[in-house]
Amino acid sequence: MAHVLVIDVGSSSVRAAICDGRAQILAETAESHAFTVAADGTSEADARALRRAVEGCVDRIVASAPPIDAVALATFVGNLLGVDAAHEPVTPVFTYADTRPAADVEALRSEVDVASLYQATGCPLHTAYHPARLRWYARSGRITPAMWIDVGTYLYRAWFGREVPCSLSVAAWGGLLDRGSRRWSAEWLHILGLAPKTLPPLAGAWHTERGLALAYAERWPALRDVPFFLALGDGLAAHVGSGAIAPRSTSLTVGTTAALRQMRVAETPPCPVPKGLWAYAVDETHELLGGATSEGGNAYAWACAHLRLDGEPLVFGEPFAHGLTVLPMFAGERSPGYRPDATATLHGLRLSTTPRDIVQALYESIALRLAQILDALGGTGALHAGGGALSASPAWAQMFADAMQTPVHLMGEEATVRGAAMLALEARGLGSLADLAPSASHRFAPRPEVAGVYRAAKERQIELYRRLYP
Repeated sequence: MAHVLVIDVGSSSVRAAICDGRAQILAETAESHAFTVAADGTSEADARALRRAVEGCVDRIVASAPPIDAVALATFVGNLLGVDAAHEPVTPVFTYADTRPAADVEALRSEVDVASLYQATGCPLHTAYHPARLRWYARSGRITPAMWIDVGTYLYRAWFGREVPCSLSVAAWGGLLDRGSRRWSAEWLHILGLAPKTLPPLAGAWHTERGLALAYAERWPALRDVPFFLALGDGLAAHVGSGAIAPRSTSLTVGTTAALRQMRVAETPPCPVPKGLWAYAVDETHELLGGATSEGGNAYAWACAHLRLDGEPLVFGEPFAHGLTVLPMFAGERSPGYRPDATATLHGLRLSTTPRDIVQALYESIALRLAQILDALGGTGALHAGGGALSASPAWAQMFADAMQTPVHLMGEEATVRGAAMLALEARGLGSLADLAPSASHRFAPRPEVAGVYRAAKERQIELYRRLYP
């Protein structure tokens, strides 16, 4: 039977897993990590520390692994790393959640045709994407990198000891890839004053690299000549791993952050991107259309850290009986409004408000925010849902079903690992996505009797947003 080594570099943990020919996890190991955050909007990671964590996981998993047929890598995307001519880091890894370039977003609005570039790249002008971050870094007066790359490309260049391209999948998440040509945007390069050589060459998502550098061939002899697929965006892997493989089927992923996605055939010329959404290339012929929030399980992590919850299972009351209205934007806003200056807001506190009321309101508020994204997508028949945060809370899955009045099929928490394995197996001719797709472990039906309550709460949330961010 075939076996795939999957490496998943997520926002809160790094893991390595051995998956079989059915994309089922046979063994795995993980190591937690956290972004460095600060009140000024900083959200970054140490590239060398991430590399050590990844390599430690690979060391442990390959020590007793069966013969490996392929290696798949999925990483959190929207990350940017400056390296020198020897491919060594000279900057931190800047993450999608870093909002320090907010002023540069506003400055660029007066210099560029925002709407045109939005449609050309599929990405709005926002701190989650590279254009504003590169402008912000350029004016900071720090060391000038020889090249800007992503975490996956950094790992592969270290392991293979040579130049390795960046996949279209990862490049698309940075806001610098032209949707039509599948090349770096010449317009953005001109605006930012970047030479093409400062960005890595591009290759299709199913491009592979073989032949580890000597040090790593000796460290991981079982992987010496195994094909390594280029890094995939973790959102693509999670979408596929949720079983949303039919045209326009919709995935809901709630991990550290949250997202709704639909896979579509890429049109020529590219189809318009609806307001509030993004479109990311998957390969030469497909793209993901959807929207993501900067909040998800991180809101619950915040509550656990600061609200002195007693550790007992959360039992929630009737929807919105707490009287709270929440904007859960702890790390700025992505979809649908893309306000990098937005912050979390809790409205309606009373002396009777309890920590559990606040947690329930946070959960409900994130479901309402994702409901707005589903509205922009035009709705769907069902949601293929996954992600660690959602799998850990059936009550939250029910909230999503109620908020969107759409059935939620919970597919398990390992969607990213499973999806990366599925894509690698299909690319190697060892299976098809249709045969490898998972079955739902639980199904949550929307409750019509609470539809009006959720609809009214969504309107209150939208009105609070409009008042604070006109």
